[in-house]
Amino acid sequence: MAFDTLLLIGLALGFAFLNGLHDAANSIATVVSTHVLSARTAVLWAAFFNFIAFFFFGFRVAENVGKGIIDVAVIDGALILSALVGACGWDIVTWYFGLPTSSSHALIGGMVGAALVKAGPRALVWTGVGKTAAFILISPAAGLLLGLVLALAISWLFRRRSPANTDRLFRGGQVVSAAAYSLGHGGNDAQKTMGIVAGLLFSRGLVGDNLLLPPSLAALCYGALALGTLCGGWRIVKTMGQKVTKLRPMDGFSVEMAAAATLFATAAMGAPVSTTQTTTGALAGVGTVRRVSAVRWGVMRRIAWAWVLTIPCSALLAAFASLLCRRFF
Repeated sequence: MAFDTLLLIGLALGFAFLNGLHDAANSIATVVSTHVLSARTAVLWAAFFNFIAFFFFGFRVAENVGKGIIDVAVIDGALILSALVGACGWDIVTWYFGLPTSSSHALIGGMVGAALVKAGPRALVWTGVGKTAAFILISPAAGLLLGLVLALAISWLFRRRSPANTDRLFRGGQVVSAAAYSLGHGGNDAQKTMGIVAGLLFSRGLVGDNLLLPPSLAALCYGALALGTLCGGWRIVKTMGQKVTKLRPMDGFSVEMAAAATLFATAAMGAPVSTTQTTTGALAGVGTVRRVSAVRWGVMRRIAWAWVLTIPCSALLAAFASLLCRRFF
């Protein structure tokens, strides 16, 4: 394998690490904010399940990212480099400001921006781009609805139990729900890195049309994501765990199970959705059960603006990086 190919794979693994760092909040914010697990234990728990998701999920998301967003015929090293620069750049900016944006959409935006510079609109697979855009609305809405329904059901089922007994029960339940969420997170987000690596290797004639990576390389993508989760994104943990709504263990359980169910379903469909948006929607749904004012809608609006800006901003960064690459290299 050529040296430049190895460097680009290394950069893609760096993106997976940043993805885990950025999205650690999704996996651990609720379980930490309810004091069910310490921060150290929570990141170890989440990272473990991020990695073992490799053994439970197929590769439909990776396939859709690899050839469902841009035409594989236009992929080359400069395009992959530019897409990753755009995605990583946007992740770093939003991490600095504590905004829980989507690393997945940053990667897709980076791919779109770099592809447009190289070959114009013909380079885009519009059905795949449209599907991704649709899930910007669908994934938080699904998280919100499932979180709302689950929280209502739990509140009704346990209405006769004392708060202390309910709290004790769901402290144990939240350990399970946090594991389920982290499994779904790993199964969804690691595959996005796999998809872009597969696109690169296809452009070099190193994999076939099915874009399947060797198991060792696929496991590295999961490992890089888990390592990023292990390092934690503490700025975003504060926003997700404390600023959107206050949580009890039964609330945290509802958030995590609603988000996990959404991620399992979308991974089965091969849809590259945002784990951040899914979790934030579930948080809002669970908070609304108590009362609408329990959700800090001002914070939600700030987060929503970051969602809207993610694809265009990462696309612009990638387009600028692509122009520099093609001019000087």
